Amino acid sequence: MMRAAGDETREALQPFGYYSPRIVVERVRGGDRRVVLDTAAQEEQEASDSAAATAQAVREAGSTARAAGDAQAPVSVVITVEPGEPVRVRRADIAILGDGNDDRYLQDELEDFIPREGSILHHPSYEASKTRISRRLAERGYFDADFSARRVAVTRAEQAADIELVWTSGERYDMGPTRFVQAPAEVVNPALLERLVYWDEGEYYHQGRLDRLRTSLARLDYFSRIDITPRPEDAVDGGVPVDVALTPAKRDVYTAGLSYGTDSGAGIRLGQERRYVNRRGHKALWQVDYARKRKTLSLQYRIPAFRWLDGWYTVGLQAADEQTDYIDSRRVEFAASRSGQYSRNLNLVASMHALRERWAYEYEDDGDPSTPALYRYATFTYPSLRATYVDLDDTLFPRSGYSGSLMLRGGVEGAGSEASFFQAHARAHWYLGFGESDRLILRGEWGRTETSALVDMPPSLRFYAGGDGSIRGYEWREVGPRVVDANDKGFALGARHVVSASAEYEHYFGGGPWGMAAFVDTGSAFDGSPELRTGVGVGLRWQTPVGPLRLDVARGLDDPDSPFTLHLNIGTSL
Repeated sequence: MMRAAGDETREALQPFGYYSPRIVVERVRGGDRRVVLDTAAQEEQEASDSAAATAQAVREAGSTARAAGDAQAPVSVVITVEPGEPVRVRRADIAILGDGNDDRYLQDELEDFIPREGSILHHPSYEASKTRISRRLAERGYFDADFSARRVAVTRAEQAADIELVWTSGERYDMGPTRFVQAPAEVVNPALLERLVYWDEGEYYHQGRLDRLRTSLARLDYFSRIDITPRPEDAVDGGVPVDVALTPAKRDVYTAGLSYGTDSGAGIRLGQERRYVNRRGHKALWQVDYARKRKTLSLQYRIPAFRWLDGWYTVGLQAADEQTDYIDSRRVEFAASRSGQYSRNLNLVASMHALRERWAYEYEDDGDPSTPALYRYATFTYPSLRATYVDLDDTLFPRSGYSGSLMLRGGVEGAGSEASFFQAHARAHWYLGFGESDRLILRGEWGRTETSALVDMPPSLRFYAGGDGSIRGYEWREVGPRVVDANDKGFALGARHVVSASAEYEHYFGGGPWGMAAFVDTGSAFDGSPELRTGVGVGLRWQTPVGPLRLDVARGLDDPDSPFTLHLNIGTSL
């Protein structure tokens, strides 16, 4: 048993490059310590010669322990290890023969192979590098690749190791025909799906093409299951056929829920989306958000447009009615847009809007119920362009990367708009992970309006600050130009410009789902010069399958309306 303990200890050190350790195994009973094994890896023969004496010592110790029975102190084994000098790589011959030798991406993988010459022979790194290159060969279409040499020779006397690792890649395969099968029923025209195949038959094979196709099919939301299988064993003239098996999802998605907001009151939300209206893949959606003080009806119809991948033509109509303590507003807006995934990280939406809005501020009322409200009306027709960029390691719980959006819109007086204006609005998030349990989230916002007739701009085209996603510690839309009524209550008017910034640090306990956060937000909505308002607070975090649930308690530092504010949200802000 003592000998086995020494052997297992020596074997446990070898993957980390230590082949010549000195291992001392001692038997301890009470205050008595006795060396049972004292050996080094380079003296295996000497240790073997003394094996009989060691075995006899172990038998004697076992016999004595049995004779003593329960009255004797328990026997412990102490293993002392001096790892010695590690084995280092003396020579590393790593190569790919065949067509793969000219593949620059595979050459990059070879250059990144570890362990390198002169470094410690670390077996886990060696195996990981070897597996990575084998996987990379398959991903790039070298399905016949195999090892022609695979050897690691360790010379213990010289503390050196020689690596010989050679692949024979064979020829690179090409993309063959792609076949779509929908079962148990065909819900959309296969010709529509074939337009998502952005490569031509005969182009070189790459697994990334299939991964991109899977992403495009998933974004359509037509299917509950997507199986993409390349079949190199059935290749014809080097072309690998690809089978795409699709299981249609339920045609209709119904939503229902309850809501509550301090400004809107209690409400209910109902909706229905038809994933596929017809075989051409059209989609339709309606949604009603009915609260005591704020009501919204949304209708939307989408048609696939794949000149840009994952694109849509969309027409939508929204009607909104807001009757809060400070504003009476009604709005109808029609929008037609063209969206598309321009690149892996960049999504673009170009749209045209027609807006008709009516509003009146309660503070303009003289208090006499018989006095009609002083309504203002505005009609604006304008184009808009929105770009969204997302480069995150995980969209549900990012620990590295950044995301941002930029919106540009503007109208011309006399060309469908009652005033000329131009607006730019940008937002950005930056995520930085520290260790396994911490991350820092930085957020920024900037918006600007150029117009000579701000008073003619309806509330929906103005900027606001305050509340969640803006400046916590202040109520929704609290920060910015306001007026005060006879009851000394302030009402937001909306502003020409907006700027805000936030820093938030999160710590999760033991790397688990529960965590805490501390944050500071600052910013302002303003017409001339900004009057910054700052809020600080703490929060509770819980990681859920749909993103983190965030419960924050915040306090404004610059004369807020309320001493504390409470914010509850779920999901990741992008």
